[in-house]
Amino acid sequence: WGNNERTKKEHKMTTAVHESVKVYYGTVLRSNADLRTNACCAKPPPPYIKKILSAVPVPVKEKFYGCGSPFPEGIRGLNVLDLGCGSGQDCYVASALVGPEGFVTGIDMTEQQLSVARGHMDEFLDTLKYPKSNVRFVQGYIEHLEEAGIVPNSVDLVISNCVVNLCPDKLRVLQQVFKVLKHGGEFFFSDVFASRRLPAAVQEDPVALGECLAGALYLPDFRHLCREAGFLDSRIYSSHRISVENQALNSTMGGAEFTSITFRLFKLEHSLESSCEDYGQVAVYQGTIEACPMVFVLDKDHAFETNRPVLVCGNTAAILAESWMRNHFHVTGRANHFGPFQRERSTVTASGVTCTDEKNCGC
Repeated sequence: WGNNERTKKEHKMTTAVHESVKVYYGTVLRSNADLRTNACCAKPPPPYIKKILSAVPVPVKEKFYGCGSPFPEGIRGLNVLDLGCGSGQDCYVASALVGPEGFVTGIDMTEQQLSVARGHMDEFLDTLKYPKSNVRFVQGYIEHLEEAGIVPNSVDLVISNCVVNLCPDKLRVLQQVFKVLKHGGEFFFSDVFASRRLPAAVQEDPVALGECLAGALYLPDFRHLCREAGFLDSRIYSSHRISVENQALNSTMGGAEFTSITFRLFKLEHSLESSCEDYGQVAVYQGTIEACPMVFVLDKDHAFETNRPVLVCGNTAAILAESWMRNHFHVTGRANHFGPFQRERSTVTASGVTCTDEKNCGC
């Protein structure tokens, strides 16, 4: 009886959150000018993304609500899934990045947003001059990807932009992402994180929820959920602080500070460990990603100069050798285990990106 009542309560809470988010993004917000905080305001993207955005129709950009730029370099030809795609801006960008041989699927639960996404896609695709469309939009919940028609083990790259925080069952979202990714696939996403666990009153505030603050996770809790879902090595790609300039809202946050973080999570069953281990492996970036001819940045602790050998831990080696990036790297070694991977043994690259963890490589 207790489990049944708990399930009913959780279902009721999930439904209430979904309805609150639908109303906020489908009715309350007419454009991003109506946002009450800057939590859903992304920093300027790199120049090559700006160029693509210049061709995206204005109505799509006006209803864009994101906190980052979730596009890894070198994704041409990949099958991409955008969680909570909203008006579709990130799908439009991804369609240009994957090229005509790639494909992009956007999923969202809000019909008003999907109507905008679908209504302007033909106009955008005309600028790309593809022989056929490489984008589709489906209505559904990101906690239930299979029900929306997303096939397990079918996706190379999942992206999302300030969406996971809006879901009450974040573990299920991560589990669903893990399930639909191919081996070597990646979840590359930007979201809002809190410096502490938030008070219950904040979590129930519809404005704080809609502004991507109420659902912001405490980082250690999030990393725990990642491991439980199967993502053993969560990498931070970039981050920037968010200032909640709405004083009335900020006063209810219990002193919490917020950060927009872009994460990289890889599906590599049986290849990743919970710690950084040294197998004497060396990785060489071949300089074959068009946007990164000189240096490729994997995450905040790892940058690879073209043709320069870099000693890497076992997890980094697995990511580079087995993920969708494998054609851009040459990885050797793993005959012997030499103990924990120590920071002082890692190569510092010309880009100035170095490891920051005091004990190991920072993975």
